[in-house]
Amino acid sequence: MNKKIILPALIFSLCGTAAAQDLPGKGISVQAVKSPLAEESFQTELANRALAKLGYDVKPTQEVDYSVAYASVARGDATFLTVDWEPLQSDMYNSAGGSKAFFRAGPYITGAAQGYLIDKKTAEKYHITDISQLKDPKIARLFDDTGDGKASLTGCEAGWSCGKVIDAQIKAYGLSQTVEQDQGSYSAMIANVISRYKAGKPILYYTWTPYWVSYILKPGKDVVWLTVPFSAAPAGQPNTDTRLPNGKNYGFNVNVENILVNKAWADKNPAAKKLFSVMKIPLQDISQQNMSMHNGENTSADVSAQVDGWIKAHQAEFNSWIAAAEKAAKQ
Repeated sequence: MNKKIILPALIFSLCGTAAAQDLPGKGISVQAVKSPLAEESFQTELANRALAKLGYDVKPTQEVDYSVAYASVARGDATFLTVDWEPLQSDMYNSAGGSKAFFRAGPYITGAAQGYLIDKKTAEKYHITDISQLKDPKIARLFDDTGDGKASLTGCEAGWSCGKVIDAQIKAYGLSQTVEQDQGSYSAMIANVISRYKAGKPILYYTWTPYWVSYILKPGKDVVWLTVPFSAAPAGQPNTDTRLPNGKNYGFNVNVENILVNKAWADKNPAAKKLFSVMKIPLQDISQQNMSMHNGENTSADVSAQVDGWIKAHQAEFNSWIAAAEKAAKQ
């Protein structure tokens, strides 16, 4: 009787051990990096979760500045990052080694828009539709919140590629005497923008999608996008035509976000390479998750639970990623 019980258990144990050994990532460490922006945690953790499913030894994600992230992945000190904005961060990508250093998988997320916005009330009262109108000192002073007579444009954190674009466009559009970019902690700056809006004051800011801000300040209802007079980019970034198919030009290309992997590591790990190539997240899902974080569900445990929920809601798709990766490992 005991033998009949023990024998199946032994067979199950041996099968389980064999299955674990068959996982393509067994014994291989993976190190993700991301910027300190908390809203990038979700897409990074989702990639980590899929890698763990393949048996990889996933190390805790490290937070570094964008430029350090690119350099770390290029050197092999880190394995990957999930927020390679193309073409916005092309200067960082190329400076760190480009296609010789990286395997660029994706797009992971598509339709990432960026640009300048002002409150709708001020836009309609003064008929402001284009950022070049801020060359008029009277218009610019509407957005002055420091008392220096210049419009205060809430921009990007130092070191972000978007900050370089904003500076280049201020110069290209002849706004240097009337507009200045405020740089600092984006989260703190945008909180100030929202406070000013709630107080009925004019606001001028840069933002992007996917992000939670547009859930609070809704384009078309609370705020409006400003066009730009022509396309302009800083040195190191593609000087492409940023006009949309409808003819509107908001100054920034609609970006995709890729997963950027150390090339040598990716070539040795076909399962992960395939996984990164097939993973996709709808932009709207990122924005909704970011909004949950803004509403207080922002701890590591919260993000982990949000990843669990996303996988459960997209289980068949998640399983297809794993299956494709396992198949690639056997080819």
